[in-house]
Amino acid sequence: MSERLRIVHAHGEHITVTEPVTGVELLSYVYRAEAGWEAPKPYIHPLRTLAGDVVTDYRPNDHRWHKGLSLTASHLSGANLWGGNSYIHGEGYLAIPERVGSMRHVAFDEVSADADRVVIAERLTWHPYDGELWAEETRRVEVHDVDLDSRSWALTWSSAITNRRTEPLLFGSPTTAGREMAGYTGLFWRGPRAFRDGRIIGPDGEGPELMGTQGEWLALSGEHDGADGYATVLFAHAPENAGGHPAHWFVRNEPFAAIAPSWAFFEELALPPGETLTRRYRVVVADGAWERADITKYLAERPW
Repeated sequence: MSERLRIVHAHGEHITVTEPVTGVELLSYVYRAEAGWEAPKPYIHPLRTLAGDVVTDYRPNDHRWHKGLSLTASHLSGANLWGGNSYIHGEGYLAIPERVGSMRHVAFDEVSADADRVVIAERLTWHPYDGELWAEETRRVEVHDVDLDSRSWALTWSSAITNRRTEPLLFGSPTTAGREMAGYTGLFWRGPRAFRDGRIIGPDGEGPELMGTQGEWLALSGEHDGADGYATVLFAHAPENAGGHPAHWFVRNEPFAAIAPSWAFFEELALPPGETLTRRYRVVVADGAWERADITKYLAERPW
């Protein structure tokens, strides 16, 4: 690319990133505070392919707290920073407002763009319902590898979360709380309604049975409503993620499309006071229905 990727910052609201050749707004990073019941937190929506097709959903009627691509903590030392109802073993999902917390924007340390990359570097704080400071996060969202030939682009999401309590922060999920195969937490993508029944692909298999498995990457491709054609969303772990708590994929294509590289699927992750949990992921957004060979080739040509 020779032209600079374009950013527009509506202060207090959101930051948009536009690809200059196609004129497509690739993403909007939204950091304004929203409804408390939905566990306010920054998120990305819409997320678009280079053809301009949206590959995220926002406040769907089944889960109003699902917002595009966001970092979540569904079970955190008894708090719910995911939003909505809280899972209680033996009772199901219950409306418990005093469990719902938030992630608050503090400041941006960098918002920059050049011909090859956009950087959004942010500081956030994590809070339970009563507003106590539980954690501080430094986050870096980068847009890069925009390739008009392969009709794809990549986003790297890096987060470092430091425990500011005097006791361990316990990251969990509905599965660690007793619900089978519902280990969602961490970076979470909610796909558009049209991607229901989309094709799930992993390095060694495919289909919904990849729920709860481990692997370096996972992808879901779906067919658009309103526009002809398909798109593929690919998640990949950074190499250093493998050295920490084992991650398992949360993935669905029924009753909706979703992917989360969960850091607490089957077992709680305990973060001691003052220590930092660091994770980095790549999310690739591509036009077309990529096959396993396409994904393998792409990742081999673009090492971390």
